[in-house]
This record gives sequence, structure tokens and C-alpha cells, in this order.
Amino acid sequence: MADFRAIMAVTEAIINLLRSSYVPDDFNNELEFKVFTSRDFTTNSIANGASLFPYRIYTNGSYRTPAGRISGEGDVYKSKLPLEIHCLITVWGKEASLQNTLAGWIMRTLEDNASLPANLLNSVVADVFFADETVELSLAELTTEDLFRIWEVVGMNVYQLSIPYVVRIIEIDSLQLKTEDGGVVQHRQMNYQNMES
Repeated sequence: MADFRAIMAVTEAIINLLRSSYVPDDFNNELEFKVFTSRDFTTNSIANGASLFPYRIYTNGSYRTPAGRISGEGDVYKSKLPLEIHCLITVWGKEASLQNTLAGWIMRTLEDNASLPANLLNSVVADVFFADETVELSLAELTTEDLFRIWEVVGMNVYQLSIPYVVRIIEIDSLQLKTEDGGVVQHRQMNYQNMES
């Protein structure tokens, strides 16, 4: 049923996956994992760890618009909204060796969990996704020009090692019922009887 909280739930679930998967002894450091906005880059509080920055949200044009859900009573809702989130995972560390180790670990961890099931997606915020829903997480392509433009916008003077990802398809359900003429939804009940002549 992915509702309007789906974007927030997905980003928090990815960070929660990283946070719960890492073993401090593997890095000889305590790591932090956070979802960032553009402002967080200038006031960065992460010494060692990673941030996830959703920088663009698109409707998925190559995916046919999915029909709306049908309630238990047979009501049909308006079409779902299919979205994909483009994000940067930025690695933070005081030493290059930690940054590079952490980048490799993050990419391997996310590749091993490329299909995010509902129990993970609902791990931070409950009941956003139905039990049979999943979203796909994959490495994305980002030109060097686009990458540096993002860094220019977020106001950082120094580029940090970053990995582009895309999350698809997030289907957000409508809360409005579908109607034939756009008017008020009416329920009709028909009773059929055998008529004898």
C-alpha cells in the first residue's frame, strides 16, 4: 500500500540496513549513518560513516502506470504513482584507507540486499508497505559534470567520495476513489428476482 510516507521510509530503511549490518571491529571505528539534506553537508556531524542524500525524485516513465488498489469492499482507487529516487551515498572518514574500505563494504552490502523487502522497508516506520511489496536498489550512472554540480549546489568546497544509487519502483497509492465521470462515488445494490409470466 505504499502511502505518502514511502520516500521517507525507503531512505531510512537503507540507512537502517547499513547501521545494523556493520561490525565496529571490522573498521576499528564507530561509524554513523544518516539521511542528509543539502544543508547537512555544510554542518556535517559525521566523522566516520556514510550519509544518504536523495537529490532527485522522478516518476518512472518506462513503467506502465499501475492500476489503483482495490479495497476489500471492491472500491477501486485512482492509479498508483510509480517513483524512483536518485541518491548519493557519501563516505566520511578521517583517513583515505577508512573511506575506501567503507566504500567497498557499503557497495557489497547494498548489492547483497538489492531487493528491499517490506519487513526492511517497514523497519523504521510501520505499515507503509504491504507484506508482498519490494523495491530495487542499484548502482546508478552519474556523469562527472552532474556529480560536481551536485557538490557545487550543496556548498562543499571539497569533494567527498560518493556512490550514486537509484531506488525503483516505489508505488504510492492514492487515497481517492476512481470514478467514471469524476463525480461522487455512488454504491448501487441491485436485487434480481425471477419473474414469472
